[in-house]
Amino acid sequence: MLENKLNITSSVELAKEEERISKKKALMLFESGTLDSLEVGKTASLMAIHKALFEDIYDFAGEIRTVNIAKGNFRFAPLMYLEAALQNIDKMPQSDFDEIIEKYVEMNIAHPFREGNGRATRIWLDCLLKKEIGMVIDWSGVDKEDYLLAMERSPIRDIEIKHILRNALTDRINDREMFMKGVDHSYYYEDYTTFKTEDL
Repeated sequence: MLENKLNITSSVELAKEEERISKKKALMLFESGTLDSLEVGKTASLMAIHKALFEDIYDFAGEIRTVNIAKGNFRFAPLMYLEAALQNIDKMPQSDFDEIIEKYVEMNIAHPFREGNGRATRIWLDCLLKKEIGMVIDWSGVDKEDYLLAMERSPIRDIEIKHILRNALTDRINDREMFMKGVDHSYYYEDYTTFKTEDL
């Protein structure tokens, strides 16, 4: 149970409020044009997205984690290597679809925040795709199980996740309805996730 600004002690209630508030904040990000002003593909822009989504919920919104986290037997980037990993991600090329997805995979492995990585990073990914290739992902066209399995295997083999996301590309880059599909689906994709943390 994460400490939160809402003083909620029920994990179920916190999840509901987190979804409600962060969806509202995501829509504000979209409608204000803030997303278009961010430098795409940089850790700083991901931090800004995360802060905007979660600043009313968590003190750590927009801040790089200070704990190690894992899902099942998979450990995300160890804290001692996290800063270097993020610096390397910032330097990765992003001129075409393949390069962008490779960058997305690396950011997923880094998992720079204690909570809300998937939501913030998928918005970050769409900003990248929109700027560099004039496309975004229609997340409603991505099968949950296929996506999860492909993401689990992506550190070793990224062909599957590239195939899944390429087939869901759309040129509706300024469509509010399309954007909100992605925001809605971000919770759909994270419901399965149970993280453990180790405070250092």
